[in-house]
Amino acid sequence: MITIVSSTNRNDAVSYQISLLYQRILAERDVASEIINLNDLPDDFTVSALYENSGKNEAFNAFRAQMKAAQKYVFIVPEYNGSFPGVLKAFIDGLEYPHTFTNKKCALVGLSSGVQGAGLALSHLTDIFNYCGMHVLALKPKLARIEANLSDGESFEIANKLYMELLEQQADLLIGF
Repeated sequence: MITIVSSTNRNDAVSYQISLLYQRILAERDVASEIINLNDLPDDFTVSALYENSGKNEAFNAFRAQMKAAQKYVFIVPEYNGSFPGVLKAFIDGLEYPHTFTNKKCALVGLSSGVQGAGLALSHLTDIFNYCGMHVLALKPKLARIEANLSDGESFEIANKLYMELLEQQADLLIGF
């Protein structure tokens, strides 16, 4: 089982659509996965589930348990203000330290409307995960100008063939990681 984290709480986020696409890629390889959408977090978790309130918010505790039980993750990370969304950092801060991530493995996918594909965001997040003892897969697709690389139509698809190849290659590496 691989846990995919859609790393923003923005409504109608492209990150969630990419999470669904990544889940399809894993399903094509007969690998089970689940998605954690940070848009589903309790609205008050930053005051009711962190620090001295750790373990006191039952709704957030379900996310904590799901993350702790996972062995491999994929984080779909949009670029916000040159880094990753603050809600992702708050989410990480609410997880059990260091046991949630120690000796586990993850893959990172960056998304941006601009030209950098969230490269700096992925660098920041890699530093945090390394600090927490998690092994981060070296291949980190950076999907720049993401909106311009989506296909029109009923189903959500990435029209950029290179982007799809990178996601598929990363999924294969993560499965064997």
